[in-house]
Amino acid sequence: MRALRCNEYGTPSGLGVEEIPDPEPSEGKAVVDVAAAALNFSDVLLVADRYQVHAPVPFTPGSEFAGTVRALGAGVEGLDVGDRVMGATLFGAFAEQVEVSAAGLQAVPPGIDLPTAAAFGVAYRTAYHALRSVALVEEGEWVVVLGAAGGVGLAAVELATLLGARVVAAASTPEKLEVCRAKGAVGLIDYTREDLKQRIRDLTGAGADVVIDPVGGPSAEAALRALRWRGRFVSLGFTSGEIPRIPLNLVLLKGVVVTGFAIEGLARNQPDDVARDMRELAELLASGRASPHISGRAPLEEAAAAMSAMAQRQVTGKFLIEPGP
Repeated sequence: MRALRCNEYGTPSGLGVEEIPDPEPSEGKAVVDVAAAALNFSDVLLVADRYQVHAPVPFTPGSEFAGTVRALGAGVEGLDVGDRVMGATLFGAFAEQVEVSAAGLQAVPPGIDLPTAAAFGVAYRTAYHALRSVALVEEGEWVVVLGAAGGVGLAAVELATLLGARVVAAASTPEKLEVCRAKGAVGLIDYTREDLKQRIRDLTGAGADVVIDPVGGPSAEAALRALRWRGRFVSLGFTSGEIPRIPLNLVLLKGVVVTGFAIEGLARNQPDDVARDMRELAELLASGRASPHISGRAPLEEAAAAMSAMAQRQVTGKFLIEPGP
C-alpha cells in the first residue's frame, strides 16, 4: 500500500509517499481502508518530535480517519468487513490502510459521508468534552474560544453555541472570523489588531465565564485576565509553540479555576461523563446539527504540502487527505 512516511524528524517538507507492506490485523485489531484522514496540528508536532508523545521513526503520520473495514483480527466482535467506521490513532492514518484497535472504532451514522465523519472525530470530541465535562458550560454563559478558526477551535465555537452559550471567537484574520460567525459566534476578535483582554471585556461586560484555549502563547494570560470572578480557563494544548507561564497571583485575586484537559485522562477518570458526551455527539452528527467545516482536500501525494500549510496557520477548520482512488 501507499503511505506518507516520516523517516527522520523535521518539517513536513521532508515527508514522502512510499510503498510499504499491507497491514495484517492482529488479535483485537481491524484494518480499515482509509477513505479520508483529517489533518491535526499534533501531526505536525509528531513529525518534528515536539509532541508530548514520542513516535519512533520511521512512521506514518495521521491520527483521524474514516473508511470501511477491510479485515478483522481474532476475537473482534460487533464489526463486519465492509462496515463504515471512523476512528483515531496516534499515527498511521495518512495511508491507504490503517490497523487500529477494533474497540476504538465507531460506526458512521447512516446519511453521513466518510469525509464528514473523518473531519468530525478528534476535534469535536476534544471540544465537546472540554465544554461539557470540564468547563461545565451553562446556557447563557460567555465562552471565549482562542484559535477559533482551527479544527478544535471551530468545533468549540459550534458546540458551545449548541449548548446555549454566547461565544466570542478570537482568530487572526477577518476571513477566519467570518467562518466563526457562520458557526454561531456573536463576538469576534482579531487578536493581531485588537487588545484581546479589553475586547473580551467590551463584548461580555463583566468578563468571560469560560475560556477554551488550544493555542497557549501570550493570548492565554490576556484571556485569563478577562475572566470574571470564578471564571474557568481550560487549556487544551499549545499550537502556538509557546507554553505560557501564568502568574498565580491572577488566579488568587480573580478566584478563577485553571484546568488542563486531555482525552486519555478524562476517559480514565470520568468514564461516565465521556460515555454521555459520546452519545450526545453521535446524536448531533447524525441529526446534522453539528457538521465540520472542511476547507480543503488533497490526495496522498499532496499531504506533505497540506501539513506545511497547517504548520504555517493557513488552514481553517479541517483539511482532509484522501488516500484512495
